[in-house]
Amino acid sequence: MTTISVPVTRPATDGGLRVLDAWARVPDRPTPEERARRKARAAELLRAHDAVLVAHFYVDPDLQDLALETGGCVADSLEMARFGREHPARTLVVAGVRFMGETAKILSPEKRVLMPDLDATCSLDLGCPPDEFAAFCDAHPDRTVVVYANTSAAVKARADWMVTSSCALAIVEHLAARGEKLIWAPDRHLGAWIARETGADLLPWQGACVVHEEFRSAELEDLRRAHPDARVLVHPESPAGVVAQAHLVGSTSQLLREVVEGDAETYIVATDAGIFHRMEQLAPGKRLIAAPTSAPGAGCRSCTHCPWMAMNATQGVIDCLERGVNEIHVPEPVRSRALGCIDRMLDFVREHPEALLASRRAAPPAPDPY
Repeated sequence: MTTISVPVTRPATDGGLRVLDAWARVPDRPTPEERARRKARAAELLRAHDAVLVAHFYVDPDLQDLALETGGCVADSLEMARFGREHPARTLVVAGVRFMGETAKILSPEKRVLMPDLDATCSLDLGCPPDEFAAFCDAHPDRTVVVYANTSAAVKARADWMVTSSCALAIVEHLAARGEKLIWAPDRHLGAWIARETGADLLPWQGACVVHEEFRSAELEDLRRAHPDARVLVHPESPAGVVAQAHLVGSTSQLLREVVEGDAETYIVATDAGIFHRMEQLAPGKRLIAAPTSAPGAGCRSCTHCPWMAMNATQGVIDCLERGVNEIHVPEPVRSRALGCIDRMLDFVREHPEALLASRRAAPPAPDPY
């Protein structure tokens, strides 16, 4: 196992940005024989413990396959939360990052929620400390607080609404139409895109995703020039110059649906490369190209894959079920307060199912041929 340092962005007291060093562990890759043995053992333990595996699109392909083969799900954070709440299993094993496990526990307090690795976190979560965020909210009491799913339970407990990238546009449009001024946290790129698309009066927290912030607009333009017939699919946590070149801006589920249902042969994808596994399974005839994260020869922090998502491994599923470790706990009153903002989102989506289709299509400018 290798430990790596990961820079995380958060606001500074002078109004600028500061970068702090976090860390992630990268599991060693087992042999094919060991991978098969671990998958079989994990499947056996899931059955024995009345457990279901809920996996994000960005985790190891073995975990995605294991979830589907054992009656679990592979999804974005919204569908993971809904699936876990509605499934009858008494134990949920959440393969993703910590805020996803917390959300599952908030929605299903009666269930045991385990994770392959409790240290698997998120740069957006780390970049939005609850105490600092609460002070930010207290300084603007006239604003409705809207937080992205990629935040801790304590931050959600301070919020009025939670949103995911699948429904953020529709919910912010709804709030803006009511004349509400908003605080948005934590991703500044996603917040800026939502503000541009909706015209909302939105005061952003200055966080960023360590993966999506690395996509580069100039290098993407070069790639588009090399593949003029390709469709560009971009997650809205990406910088504005990358978003401006997209044919479709949307959540992981929306980007996946476009690859499956779209009529193009080639897609340039600006999101975590973990989603390529499911895209290739559901659209085997399509060509997928990862959007560039740096200039040729330069280094990158994530190289299109979240280092904390990479901490999830099949052995972690085995360990948490065999030993009963890595259980998520969300104490009261944090849980019940956080539940309020999540329930508002789920109620809105239930009443407005079209909200989950609120991606944005565009005709990006043609790249300069020279």
